[in-house]
Amino acid sequence: MFDTLSDRLSAAFKNLRGKGKLTDADIDATAREIRIALLEADVALPVVKDFIAAVKERASGAEVRGGLNPAQQVIKIVNEELVTILGGETRELRMAKRPPTVIMLAGLQGAGKTTLAGKLAKWLKESKHQTPMLVAADLQRPNAVTQLQVVGERAGVPVYAPEPGNGVGNPVQVARQAMDEARTKQYSVVIVDTAGRLGVDEELMKQAADIRDAVTPDEILFVVDAMIGQDAVTTAQAFLDGVGFDGVVLSKLDGDARGGAALSIAQVTGRQVMFASNGEKLEDFDVFHPDRMASRILGMGDVMSLIEQAEKSFDAEEAAKTAAKLQKRGGKDFTLDDFLAQMQSVRKMGPLTKIFGMLPGAAQFKDQLENFDEREIDRIEAVIHSMTPAERNDPNIINGSRRARIAKGSGTEVATVSGLVERFFEARKMMSAMASGKGMPGMPGMPGMPGMGGKKAKQQAKKGKAKRGSGNPAKRANQAEPAAPQPGQLPAAFGGGAGADGFELPDELKNMLGGK
Repeated sequence: MFDTLSDRLSAAFKNLRGKGKLTDADIDATAREIRIALLEADVALPVVKDFIAAVKERASGAEVRGGLNPAQQVIKIVNEELVTILGGETRELRMAKRPPTVIMLAGLQGAGKTTLAGKLAKWLKESKHQTPMLVAADLQRPNAVTQLQVVGERAGVPVYAPEPGNGVGNPVQVARQAMDEARTKQYSVVIVDTAGRLGVDEELMKQAADIRDAVTPDEILFVVDAMIGQDAVTTAQAFLDGVGFDGVVLSKLDGDARGGAALSIAQVTGRQVMFASNGEKLEDFDVFHPDRMASRILGMGDVMSLIEQAEKSFDAEEAAKTAAKLQKRGGKDFTLDDFLAQMQSVRKMGPLTKIFGMLPGAAQFKDQLENFDEREIDRIEAVIHSMTPAERNDPNIINGSRRARIAKGSGTEVATVSGLVERFFEARKMMSAMASGKGMPGMPGMPGMPGMGGKKAKQQAKKGKAKRGSGNPAKRANQAEPAAPQPGQLPAAFGGGAGADGFELPDELKNMLGGK
């Protein structure tokens, strides 16, 4: 969603690199580029004006004038201001002192309230160890009650639906009865799904306000489709005035719209974005962290979210066993069965393009990530499953005739089997080196890591040492190797000291992304 905005901001910062000092003209030109980028992303005009004014004021002060690297300072300022307009700190759900905690969902029809009710219930059940119950109070949209029952079944959460819906039943009475049901059966959280409309109208507001008065919710969450752009702010303000809400949930963040709603709602309404829904699956639901979202927009990745997803997907005990195998005998105990298990664990984290997109600097390889075919992983699994236990345990025994048999069994070519075996040995070598603390073989631009590059690197170092520099001190200084980034300095891709032009992905990662 933020690809276009990220590209425009990166282009604006690129012009600042190499400048020893920022002039007023530089600041004005950069502010103009940022303003255009935000307006093209459908950010509300008042938010853009406040944002640009804050950036220009800070960029014109001593904060930048005294900086050694103006580009880094401007990126730092933009990052902090983005965090501010996205809501500042992460906001948690308010839980009632005496259960049940009541959460009411409000929003327009088509915003994704019903699906989000299931996602929120599943998240509360698994992450917060609560016992939620869904309430079908949308009795007007055709099959809304049935949809909620299906979603509740998938989430493993009970649904209170005494009325069939489709225009039959009183939603206020259903909401009131649901509270008695929750107290009787001791559910700790009640999530009330309310009706939406195609537009803001008095009837919708009256019904939502009546349900609010009937259940006295601890949290009213306004669900907004992140793809509706500028209209999201108008709708949010109308709901704030008519019903009131405590927090915002952004749905459909995986869409291809410009994403201005996410950058506008918190600032305009004064209510923070609390959750983000970014896919169709019930697992595609996250707590909204303003600092992490700002980092993603600026192309700096989201390592914290990546770590959290990895912790959910990987079994700690199995990971420890795998690490032990990689550390012993040069990783020779690590088999294709282990490789397959690791690959399946990574897949549980979500699409690989999404995972790689959380890494810092991934924007440089956006085209490669977009062209990556997820079905390649299915083909790899098919090839490994077509091998005998002995072949998976020791791939060295896979000769020509075995490769032909494996290719036939998996419906692939012999070249595919050969390529997989070769890539497995390369990946095992790389992971063994990392597990043993020797760094990642062949990864450029990573100074100070032991074991980087092996004998070849040492030979090149000796060769470079023997080469005499120019007799001219100024020329010799220009020929010197670029200094490694200092602690706290941004990477080159974001305006740091080292040049990004010479950076390449390691061969192993290139192969995974299609051999480019």
